[in-house]
Amino acid sequence: MPPPVVMLAGLTAGLGAILILLLMVFILPSLKSGAHDLRVGVVGAPAAAGLLEQSLATAAPDAYEPQRYDSEAALRDAIENREVVGGFVVDEAGVHALVASAGSASISGNLTGTAQALGQATGEKVTVEDVVPLPEGDPTGIGIGGLAFPLVFGGIVPVVAFRKIFPRSSGWYLTGLVTFSAVGGFVVASMLTFGFGSIETGLWSTTFWAVAGSIALGIAALAIPLAGLQNAFGAKGFTIGAMVMMFLGNPLAGIAGSAAWLPSGLGTVGQILPPGAAGTLVRSAAYFGGAGGLTAGLTLVTWIVVGLVLFVTGMRRAAVSTPEAVELAS
Repeated sequence: MPPPVVMLAGLTAGLGAILILLLMVFILPSLKSGAHDLRVGVVGAPAAAGLLEQSLATAAPDAYEPQRYDSEAALRDAIENREVVGGFVVDEAGVHALVASAGSASISGNLTGTAQALGQATGEKVTVEDVVPLPEGDPTGIGIGGLAFPLVFGGIVPVVAFRKIFPRSSGWYLTGLVTFSAVGGFVVASMLTFGFGSIETGLWSTTFWAVAGSIALGIAALAIPLAGLQNAFGAKGFTIGAMVMMFLGNPLAGIAGSAAWLPSGLGTVGQILPPGAAGTLVRSAAYFGGAGGLTAGLTLVTWIVVGLVLFVTGMRRAAVSTPEAVELAS
């Protein structure tokens, strides 16, 4: 065994490195967030649209990825379907910016500022319209923007609690996780709707239940894989999985500003993990009628399936190694 002073120095250095890593993971996404290849629509005569695209590239290099649309109506449809984050219509009246604060208040603010800067540079009149606005009860989008940590918490804690209550019954253990996911989805959706005013809908509307289902899916996509890791690999598997969700999934979720506002690589990683995918699905369900949420929904379902496979694998392994463990399948 190394001398105590060596162990002290090694442990201190290791913990210091972990601290630096955590600072980078939690601070870097916010520090480097901004406009990076944002998909925006452009409508106008070829010459005017081309000049606008040139102005965008000059004013903010690599910030936007313009896409042409034939009409303002087509651009509006693209925004409502989450194909683009906003856009610009240029005509004789000036520049008309279309934004969607419900998709991301940060991005809509950025597009508004860009449009105003272009107007000042060219002397043209600038108007801004929020095509998909945030509700009056939550004009800054704090409600849905703050979902990351509650989702992670809601996925980790039930795994510990239900394993403690049902140590010998995998059936009841799994039932508890599924039940909590459903109840948690309903409770959080109710708070967002009736407590915070983040969603303008009623209890019996399809939007409310779509949001509740999205949150429930997000909780299940966290809890079931963690339970599967625990079943298959023991406490170490659960611990590693929980740390990944907490220290990577949480800061890289991009729920507050959307994944498109994060640096491209970090935003992509965040959308692969359950917290980020759940945030995208909830926002799509709450404000866009589900548009743009298919990939996120499939990602969450994939996590659940993988979790179930690990869960069953752990059950079978325990049944083979210990005859008494057959009771776990009851």
